[in-house]
Amino acid sequence: MPKYLLGTDNGGTVAKAALFNEQGEEIAVALSKNEMLTPHPGWTEWDTDAFWNAAASAIKKVIEQADIDPKDIACVCCAGHGNGLYLVDADGKPTRNGIYSADSRASSYIEKWSGEGLPGKVLDKTMQSLWPGQPNALLAWVRDNEPEVIENSAWALMCKDFIRYRLTDDIAAELTDYSGTSLLNLQTCEFDQTILDAFGISDMMRLMPPRVVQSDEITGRVTAEAAAQTGLAEGTPVAGGLFDIDACGLACGMVDDTQMCTVVGTWGNNQYISTTPLISEDIFMTSRYAIPDHYLMLEGSPTSASNLEWFLTQFYGAERKAAEEKGVSFYDAINELVDSVEPEDTDICFLPFLFGADVHPAAKATLMGMQSHHTQAHVLRAIYEGIVFSHKRHVETLCQNREMAASIQLTGGATRSKVWTQIFADVFQVPIEIPAGSELGALGCAICGAVAVDIYPNYTEACKNMVKLERVQKPNPDKKEIYEAKFAKYAKLLDALEPIWGEV
Repeated sequence: MPKYLLGTDNGGTVAKAALFNEQGEEIAVALSKNEMLTPHPGWTEWDTDAFWNAAASAIKKVIEQADIDPKDIACVCCAGHGNGLYLVDADGKPTRNGIYSADSRASSYIEKWSGEGLPGKVLDKTMQSLWPGQPNALLAWVRDNEPEVIENSAWALMCKDFIRYRLTDDIAAELTDYSGTSLLNLQTCEFDQTILDAFGISDMMRLMPPRVVQSDEITGRVTAEAAAQTGLAEGTPVAGGLFDIDACGLACGMVDDTQMCTVVGTWGNNQYISTTPLISEDIFMTSRYAIPDHYLMLEGSPTSASNLEWFLTQFYGAERKAAEEKGVSFYDAINELVDSVEPEDTDICFLPFLFGADVHPAAKATLMGMQSHHTQAHVLRAIYEGIVFSHKRHVETLCQNREMAASIQLTGGATRSKVWTQIFADVFQVPIEIPAGSELGALGCAICGAVAVDIYPNYTEACKNMVKLERVQKPNPDKKEIYEAKFAKYAKLLDALEPIWGEV
């Protein structure tokens, strides 16, 4: 009897579910729309019940599309965006909307803690910088602004842990996800009262899940209620799951420290793994990786493909609708526009800070250098390039502590665009490797699920058998000096704006 592995990727504007066989071949993919709520400037939320319904709908659709017996699914594994905050009561019902990781309402707490030198005081345990979308800051904000919500809440969950709870009726904290929250002691892999005390949220310990589980640990089984909503078979094993950056790492076959992976998504994440943690205030985050005794070092910010998606949604709605009515690809048309302009033919500089930035808490998105002769194509190319430049800044920070990788494995929406992946190759001047598959976060979950139910004995063997390479985008050496000059301009612009971000 064939064995299938089902992975879900939750956390963007679309819930995704994909079904794979034991060789990592994609059998079917289904999507279900999530609607982001922005009730106030800087707030990014989800209706948490609707968030679950979208995930359940995607699972049901993918089983129907694959036309398989759900009893042939060996394991379900979920991934989701890290951080943010999903509060539920003792019955598992949301006590407020879920908060997305790009939310900035708690910025004042980060400024206060940073002013007090707090990041350095807890760094040996948390191993990461502080930012407004983390649950420590969000818990403080909710406590101070919505005290009734805290009073009514029993558990503080991460995105995919909430989805896993709805599948299994089991509350648990999965290690990779919670190790990125500044709530967990990465040395002991346990919640640490002294960390919460330092942040002034001592009373939030009661909201921490009762146990910490591994990614490939079977934490529960699909309940009858979840089976009815998703189409899964009751009793199907469900693995602990993954922080989405770990899922993408596995989908790239990242099993040793020679590799480097870049994720072009809502967040721009750039990462490598090692058995030795990097503990530095200059690094955005060190967290625990899915592979036992490994750490994931990450530099990232919400400065990636979501900036392009916002721009297209705001200014190309009619064109998108027309393309859909004609049954043609809207994104193919956008890529053709970008490809019609050479990098040396436009000097517009885009700072991709629509949803926040690592350079300054008050940084804003900017198109600098526009003149009357510029066209849509010039602006779009600048947006593509600005997003790549933000990734390059992060990779350069990582490479202060290691050598540049011989190639970069690229995942996310940009991989569907040859012109965009070529920009990545030309900016970095290394080959860009594109793993096969349309939903790599879900593939990483399938790999995790395969280890969880002993289809493969470990992640190395699972990746060896399930990860395939679709193509390699080689750099054009003729573009090296052009992009070095453009990136230098990008960096100078950041330096020039540093003193006045709070005024604009």
